[in-house]
Amino acid sequence: MIETNYEQHLAPQGVKRVNLKSSSGGYNKDALVLVYLAQGYPNTRWVTKEELTDFVRQFYPNTNDVQQARHLGPQKGYFVKSTVRGNHTESLPEEVRGRSAYKLESLEKAHPNYSPQRRTEQGVDFESLKAQYANRCATCGSEEGKPNLRYPQSRTSLQAGHRNPHLPLEADNIIPQCQFCNRADRNWWVYDERGRVVGVASATPVIRSIDRGYITRNDLKRIYEHIRKILET
Repeated sequence: MIETNYEQHLAPQGVKRVNLKSSSGGYNKDALVLVYLAQGYPNTRWVTKEELTDFVRQFYPNTNDVQQARHLGPQKGYFVKSTVRGNHTESLPEEVRGRSAYKLESLEKAHPNYSPQRRTEQGVDFESLKAQYANRCATCGSEEGKPNLRYPQSRTSLQAGHRNPHLPLEADNIIPQCQFCNRADRNWWVYDERGRVVGVASATPVIRSIDRGYITRNDLKRIYEHIRKILET
C-alpha cells in the first residue's frame, strides 16, 4: 500500500523513498516508523513518540529516542503532522495533548513545507545540469522518468545530490542522482563529477568495515599510523 501510493503520487512530487531494509539487510528505522504510522490508512491516528519508540525497540532494543517521525515530514516529504510543530488543525485526542505525537495525514500529498530542492542554493539551474548528464543519474545511469536500471519496478526521479557533503550544495558541488543513489547514507561518500565514489566523508562506513572484517589488520595498522601522525602534528 505504501509502495503503491509512493510510486503513483509521492515520487512525482520528489518525496524521498524510504526503503524497508538497509544495504546491510536490517530494517530501516524510517520505514518502521512509516509503516506504524500508516496503520489503518487512510483512517490513521495520532501516535506518541513513546509508542513509536517502543515499536522500534522490538527491532533495535538499544534505541533511546525515536526521531524518525519528525524527519519524515519537511525533510523527506511525507505528510506527517506533529503536535510539536503545531501543523494540525483538528482537535487533539486527550491522550496526546501536551505530548510529542505524530499522524500520517496522506500518502498522496507531499508535506506542505517540503521542497525537493530546498537545500539547493539560489541561482543553480538544476534542469540545465540534468541536461548535461542526458537526464540520467550520474552514478547509475538511470534515465529520468524511465524504469530505474537497478529497480526496474520504479520510475527514475532525479535529485540534486552532494558531491562533497561537507561543502555547500552549489553548482560545482551537485550531480544529478536518482532517488536510490541519493539515498539516506549519501553523506558517507564523496563523488567526482562522473558520479564515482572517490572518498569517504564519514567515519561510519569505515567503522562498519572494520567491525565486519572488510579491512585487513595490515591496513588497520597503516590507517592507525597515518592518523597518529596527523594527530601528533
